[in-house]
Amino acid sequence: MNSAFFDQPEDVVIKELEAFSLQILSQYPIEVKSAVSINYEYNATLKVEATDGQLFALRINTNSPRTPENLRAEIAFVRFLAEDGRIKVPHPIENSDGDFYTSILHEASGRVFHCVLYSWILGEELEDEPTEEQLKALGAAMATMHLVAQGFNLPHGSVLSTYDDPLWWTEDFLLSEKSVLDAEAQDLISRALSEIKSGVAKFYAGATPILIHADMHGGNVLWHEGALSVIDFDDCGLGLPIQDFATALYYFDTPEQDAAFKVGYKSIAPIPECSENEMKMFFLQRRIVLLNYLYETSNLEHKSMIPEYQEETLRRIRNFLGSKGAL
Repeated sequence: MNSAFFDQPEDVVIKELEAFSLQILSQYPIEVKSAVSINYEYNATLKVEATDGQLFALRINTNSPRTPENLRAEIAFVRFLAEDGRIKVPHPIENSDGDFYTSILHEASGRVFHCVLYSWILGEELEDEPTEEQLKALGAAMATMHLVAQGFNLPHGSVLSTYDDPLWWTEDFLLSEKSVLDAEAQDLISRALSEIKSGVAKFYAGATPILIHADMHGGNVLWHEGALSVIDFDDCGLGLPIQDFATALYYFDTPEQDAAFKVGYKSIAPIPECSENEMKMFFLQRRIVLLNYLYETSNLEHKSMIPEYQEETLRRIRNFLGSKGAL
């Protein structure tokens, strides 16, 4: 693998991925008019326009550890939701071989990229200040997804992780031999993850995991003409509704936003039970998982966030451990 490819300026990487996308799209029964990058963060997403006017979204998994078995599960779940019809989601598009994902060698980086083409959905991501109506819709959509997911079973040949691990089974860049953290930071993170592991285990005891979105925030939903659509299922896995619920709450800024989201969820299903301290645990877990991602990612802009993000994360860990008398 040539990691130097991702060390180039972002605009150079994006331009190369746009050009490479034509090679990916040649595997699909469409005539491409244009393929333009619309998002380069965790993965790369391009807006594809066909010569007949149809629009698609191409996701190139530049960072995601998704395996073909994981992709089969993700795509099966999205198709299941689409067939159910209660939540608006994009439709996966088959390639010319009849598969819903395409694996292809990207010679410049020396990596095999797994790619998925979805139908295009109109709408805009929720802004930093979403309206009460939008937050209620987000809560209702999540609760509906949890109900629908109870009837979903992974098809043969598909696999997804169960999110009973403190780092959600992502590669450990904080405590492993790959870590560049000093001893004090590693000790704090180790103790926090130990507390989180035991806390999460209590929720899993006797519980039956379902397939959850696991990253359902304002950047992964679209709003169009008063209706909400859910996109980006790249993080979906087997988990508990409270984990999905807590992940959404993590991104809100005010009690009013929390309240509107909860009203929406409660309009469909009972809110998952969780104490205030347990919710703080889930928030801290999310923070640590994201710090781990910053060390893992090839996105240079995201990696530049590490010093400030890490300092704040360690502060939150000290507060969390102090409140539990674990310092």
